[in-house]
Amino acid sequence: MTTAADIGFAEMRLSKAVGVASGEDSPSLVVVLDGVSQDRRLPIIIGSTEALALSASLEGREFPRPMSPQFAAGLVHALGGRIRRVRIDRLVPVRDGTAYGSTVEVEGASGVASVDARPSDALNLAALVHAPIFVAPEVLADAEGRLESDSPEAADLRLALKSAPPMERPGPDPA
Repeated sequence: MTTAADIGFAEMRLSKAVGVASGEDSPSLVVVLDGVSQDRRLPIIIGSTEALALSASLEGREFPRPMSPQFAAGLVHALGGRIRRVRIDRLVPVRDGTAYGSTVEVEGASGVASVDARPSDALNLAALVHAPIFVAPEVLADAEGRLESDSPEAADLRLALKSAPPMERPGPDPA
């Protein structure tokens, strides 16, 4: 079976989810991925609910009731499946530009299935189940082009790359 790494995808890991505002508009919520073996970074603007869930996962916080990503991961597990990998694998035309498309590979009793997803949803699942994340070369190239723009979105993306991740909660004292 051909893997994502075999066809030029870059393996990446979740770095942080941050809120940034370079102008007078409301803050942009951005997830940042860092390359595992390459010096590449990918910032993606995501929605507030997805950013909250992702930030909580990255910081080890739990909610009293499951949010959508925990529910989805629970369903996959209850059906005897597992998330094999997440791919941010394509550019998707939208009304005011381009968005990214993702695929979640799920392995279950009937084999492997690919499920279409928004990157924010796919990354939330990856954070919960510690699935590997791969990004297509054309997505990375598009992101680099966006960062070079002089748009307000580009300013927010550059600010997200420079910002420190939210402070982690201190763990228990090793006594």
